[in-house]
Amino acid sequence: MGKEIIAIAEALSNERAIPRDKIFEALEIALATATKKKYQVEILVRVSIDRKEGSYDTFRRWVVVDTDGPLEKPAQEISLQAAVIDHPGIKAGDIVEEQIESVAFDRITIQTAKQVLSQKVKDAEREQVVAEQRERVGKIVNATVKKQTHDIMVLDLGNNAEAVLKRDQIIPHETYGRGDRVKVLLQEIKSEANRGPQIICSRTSPDFLKELFRIEVPEIGEDVIEIMGVARDPGSRAKIAVRSKDKRIDPRGACIGMRGARVTAVSNELSGEKIDVVLYDENLAQYVTNTMEPAEVSRIIINEEDHSICIAVEEQNLALAIGRNGQNVRLASQLLGWDLKVMTENELESNLQEEVGKIVKNFTDNLNVDDDFARALADAGFTNLEEVAYVDPSDLLEIDGMDEETASELQNVAREALESKEKAENAEGIKQLSALEGIDEELATKLVAHGIKTGEDLAEQATDDLTDIEGLDEKKAGEIIMAARNEFWFKDSAK
Repeated sequence: MGKEIIAIAEALSNERAIPRDKIFEALEIALATATKKKYQVEILVRVSIDRKEGSYDTFRRWVVVDTDGPLEKPAQEISLQAAVIDHPGIKAGDIVEEQIESVAFDRITIQTAKQVLSQKVKDAEREQVVAEQRERVGKIVNATVKKQTHDIMVLDLGNNAEAVLKRDQIIPHETYGRGDRVKVLLQEIKSEANRGPQIICSRTSPDFLKELFRIEVPEIGEDVIEIMGVARDPGSRAKIAVRSKDKRIDPRGACIGMRGARVTAVSNELSGEKIDVVLYDENLAQYVTNTMEPAEVSRIIINEEDHSICIAVEEQNLALAIGRNGQNVRLASQLLGWDLKVMTENELESNLQEEVGKIVKNFTDNLNVDDDFARALADAGFTNLEEVAYVDPSDLLEIDGMDEETASELQNVAREALESKEKAENAEGIKQLSALEGIDEELATKLVAHGIKTGEDLAEQATDDLTDIEGLDEKKAGEIIMAARNEFWFKDSAK
């Protein structure tokens, strides 16, 4: 039988021009498949063929699983507790094997091997085609529509390569028929268990717009002009930010082209999508102004704490700044990576006064100062107690009428107020945590010291985050986290 297997492997290798190792792999899969059919349950099998002699051994396999409960697949799994008896040192995820009787190498096994080989050849050919396309990922390719369904369009890329263009990656209102030519961005190659590698394309990706400009604008291709960002509402409008590495070249003008020829060419490829070419600026305020075009910005306030920007415009410019259905400000926000809030100058001034009022009240409530003194602090740029408490004293001395003694006393009062506030928060935290199942006051105190001051804070933790707390093991940590989640996350949904 061994010589027969060697002879068959040689014959199939010559017939299909496939390496002998691939033939042996297919024969092993065929023998394993035949072995599985002898059992009424789905088992794991490995067959090993001696490449020189042609003899083979068969092994039944089990995956080691670390569980205290029942096994999900008892025919394919073995518990860690059972496995360590015969295999000391074995770990979860390892494989346990046991040699079993091998099936005969007959006509059916040979036919199965041929089927496996046929599939392997197809897979190898497909992988070769896909490998050729990998170099084109991120680039624009010309394709022909091969067929389409309600959800996808199958494209022919040439050289037996097929790609998929999903419905949500087609620009709205675009229609194509079989045989139509279309430009697409080769976005990625996904590996799927049942279908193998899939070539995914797009016409709505911001990168598609980038690559179109790279083709139309030689300065971008030559890396003289740099694309800093793109935001798109596919088929409707887009914004692209550019800057030049050569001060002699106007990046905006180069992208627009003579009489708008270059940007029009890109727009036509995108079914008339309107494109705003924005001049990038290192100065954020100026960049915001450029991004909001065609609306004119009169005032900008940047809040770095919550990563937001308030933009004030004239009353008559408000609709233009916001755009239809908020499109202009939404695209500007995507391009900048900041949360933009557009309002009239009167609305912004009103909001500022309201914010200043909150700051003044905070100072009068906690620093034992009157409204005028508190407003002077706010006007000097102080917004909270932390800034007053820990700022360099020289910054306080810049306020009119402030002397060193007053500044020192003010900072002491601010620090005492912060300490008092922290003590109150800690006490409230201990009280709230102690009310949860499994947590006494001592443990609650440790949790608060660890920075977990509310039940919500505890619910958001992972087990590993708590195991460094003294007296808290993994099991206990998991229990108190679940107690917090049951109380603060799942309680309302259970009603």
